Amino acid sequence: MSSALFKTTSIIVAAIRTGRIVYARKLFDEMPNRDTVAWNAMLTSYSHLGIYPEVFSLFREMRNADTKPDSFTFTATLSACAGAGDVKYGSVIHGLVVVSGCQNSLPVGNSLIDMYGKCMSPCSSEKVFEEMGLRNEVSWCSLLFSCTNAGRLDVAAEVFCRMPERVEISWNIMIAGYARHGDCESCLSLFRQMRESGGCPDQWTLSALVNSHVGREETRYGRMIHAFVAKSGWYTSVEVQNSILSFYTESGCRDDVSKALESIDCWNQVSWNSVIDAHMKMGNTHEACSLFQKMPEKNIVSWTSMVAGYARQGQEAEAILLFVNMMRDSVKPDKLAFGAILLACSGLALLGHGLMIHGCLIRHGFHACVYVVNGLVNMYAKCGDLPGASRAFSDVVNKDLVSWNTMLFAYGLHGRASQALHHYEEMLAQGIKPDVVTFIGLLMTCSHAGLFEKAQYLLESMSSVHGLSHEMHHVACILDLLGRGGFLAEARVFSQGVKALKENSSETMLGACSINLDIHLAKEIGQELIISEPRDEMSYVLMSNLYCASGQWRKAETVRKTMADQGVQKTPGCSWIELKNESTSFVSWDYSHPYMDKMCKILSILEIELRYPCFSNYGN
Repeated sequence: MSSALFKTTSIIVAAIRTGRIVYARKLFDEMPNRDTVAWNAMLTSYSHLGIYPEVFSLFREMRNADTKPDSFTFTATLSACAGAGDVKYGSVIHGLVVVSGCQNSLPVGNSLIDMYGKCMSPCSSEKVFEEMGLRNEVSWCSLLFSCTNAGRLDVAAEVFCRMPERVEISWNIMIAGYARHGDCESCLSLFRQMRESGGCPDQWTLSALVNSHVGREETRYGRMIHAFVAKSGWYTSVEVQNSILSFYTESGCRDDVSKALESIDCWNQVSWNSVIDAHMKMGNTHEACSLFQKMPEKNIVSWTSMVAGYARQGQEAEAILLFVNMMRDSVKPDKLAFGAILLACSGLALLGHGLMIHGCLIRHGFHACVYVVNGLVNMYAKCGDLPGASRAFSDVVNKDLVSWNTMLFAYGLHGRASQALHHYEEMLAQGIKPDVVTFIGLLMTCSHAGLFEKAQYLLESMSSVHGLSHEMHHVACILDLLGRGGFLAEARVFSQGVKALKENSSETMLGACSINLDIHLAKEIGQELIISEPRDEMSYVLMSNLYCASGQWRKAETVRKTMADQGVQKTPGCSWIELKNESTSFVSWDYSHPYMDKMCKILSILEIELRYPCFSNYGN
């Protein structure tokens, strides 16, 4: 290497180490002659920074310049293929590795295993591993990750048992793999084995262990892990803190979430996103918005957490506005962002906005994504466009169970019982196994259509044919069906037979009594509910409305007074209308709308015409 070439290459390397990648590239482009070291320096820097298109472009330029790639060239390029998830280009590089004779290089072999593993091609990883003459811990761990990443946990367990030495990272890979697939028992078992074998758990071990219990109804083991974290001194780790916050957020315990939030003293981007998500799930939208605005750097996860949070909290207009601002900031939406904004459009029943989002997701290439299209089907159904929902469903190439269930609910929502039942039969013919959600949709549809015998048959087949247990919602649908048909005695007997779901079935029974104006039975059930759930507004409201409907005004007033004494407030009724792509809401006892007087006059005229049809043509 000439002194000038060596000097320029050294300056490029120094510039890269100090983060001046643009300056380094400028020097590189101005070099009259470049050696492999200079090319590798730029390739490695772009790969580490995640600028994968530049890696691929530069690698092609290197080949066109007739500069022979070495093992460092291949490891940098394979790392970029792994990061970009481009297994096709990675396979091309693999071919060049073999042609150039670098297949025996240990770093290159490890990079190939890693690339195939991150690109969800575990069989190719295994093949590379078996062909390697020399292996080290990185080789074994890369193969282990390849198997767990693809969900092949049985194969991963065999690889783990074959390992000549189990280093800490191998334990972490296995625990994280089981955690991603919800196998908490295996995670805890591995953790015990790790400690018994003298392994030292680190922040990644404990973070994966906590993550394995996120979203589970049973929180005891998650709390035990939290206690171990505190005793072991890893609580200051930002990764562990983020996982603990996510665990308590999903558990729904506000006090524990608040304590977890107070304990976070070191924040990274994941911390910001986790805290925002926690506040949104607790309903603290103002606090979440304040934190979002203070974030030093926002990514797609930050924006999606806010949009999804607003949609879940019933603030759909804010969700839509935020999504528009995200697009203006040139943030590329992902499938979760589209799912969240479609949920917001569904909540407001804004078909115009939904159509625009549909066009947007097509432009961004998500029209074939099952998760997004499922949200699209739901949006069209909730916005009253059943043909649109059916077209979106038909466009899904690889339909999953959620796709079928969503379309089933769409038919039920629009009162198309025969189409819903035909859809179910077609679903079974396609080999799709129904779940408990499927039967909720079927029973709800039968209830609204008055198909008692069909509902009874479906309920029986649910356990006898498909091996599914009856849950609260299934019982509620049957009770609702009996109540609508006037079979209150049968409904009462049925509800008493499901002791575990007594409170929920009682609420449905009270609703059935309201439909049939059965004061005696309603009084009995209502008193039971008020005693068991004194803070639930539904029982008070139904009882009050029932007394009013039967002319017993004093008793209705007594129920409302009891409700007030208990500090229970009725959620005001709300309706909305879409006009010129804008949603206008109307809330009970709110007369702040600028056209309220005119609307009241029109409603009065309509009421008169309905009551006295003879005046409908008056003045014409």
